[in-house]
Amino acid sequence: MPYVGLHTQKVRNNFRSVLLLFLFPCLVVLLTLLFSVLLVFFASDSQMNTDVWEQSMQIFSQLAPFILVGVAIWFLIAYFANTAIIRSATGARPLQRKENKRVYNLVENLCMTQGMAMPQINLIEDDSLNAFASGINNRTYTVSLSRGIINKLDDEELEGVIAHELTHIRNRDVRLLIVSIVFVGIFAMLTQLTFRVMLNSGRSRSNNKNGKGSIVIVIIALVVATIGYFFSSLMRFAISRNREYMADAGAAEITRRPYALANALRKISRDPDIEAVKRADVAQLFIEHPRKKEKLFAGISGLFATHPPIEKRIAVLEQF
Repeated sequence: MPYVGLHTQKVRNNFRSVLLLFLFPCLVVLLTLLFSVLLVFFASDSQMNTDVWEQSMQIFSQLAPFILVGVAIWFLIAYFANTAIIRSATGARPLQRKENKRVYNLVENLCMTQGMAMPQINLIEDDSLNAFASGINNRTYTVSLSRGIINKLDDEELEGVIAHELTHIRNRDVRLLIVSIVFVGIFAMLTQLTFRVMLNSGRSRSNNKNGKGSIVIVIIALVVATIGYFFSSLMRFAISRNREYMADAGAAEITRRPYALANALRKISRDPDIEAVKRADVAQLFIEHPRKKEKLFAGISGLFATHPPIEKRIAVLEQF
């Protein structure tokens, strides 16, 4: 893997964040336009012509401002409430210094060596081994550790994991991931709403001899749902898997003990499952995917994985 400096990684992540912020409203506008065109096209018994296009643009001009404002408000609320949303999705709670001075000392020492502000520390009450970093600025940056990873790793291994998560914060990976989580969440909700509309229209169509309006809604719902799902997948692929390799390398550089993180990852790989985590978008924050995968689908799921195989990460660390 070619070396990429810290400054370069920050620039790349900042660029990706800006790109996602630009592409999202563009996609919303395109979906609104597509909705308007399909609505007019299927409502009229004619082929695509100037009249259909003009009517579509009229509907689009009326819908677009309301949709963009609504989505913008939704995004801002979700963006600034991300800490509470992620905490709820993972079952994490603040870890007090008096509860575990060992963890606080490890985090403080690492932060002092890097000139970083001390992040908040959260605890996930689960005996499995996993951890993640989150937040959008110094006030909200958080490192969350499971009960299992605290109890089952020695000091050097736990230090390697914490250094990995601090590197995510230092490289601004977490801000990029939060943006992607908010966007994916919005499209997931819109997709869910369209399917509900589709089901309701299906029920009403059985009692309505003229089911043309219901057919239009079904077609539009299917198109929007498909595009929303596809975009959600792209959002995850837009976040490069190399971020995990970079964080591993950063941890090895900070601690000078790559073998410690390699040992930690080996232990984590045996039991990364966090029961509270149900959302796929939040799962991508963790050092290892927190949901067990069936062996039958391991090969297929690997094509869409947000994390590189942990065996490869261990092999890279052992080459340091």
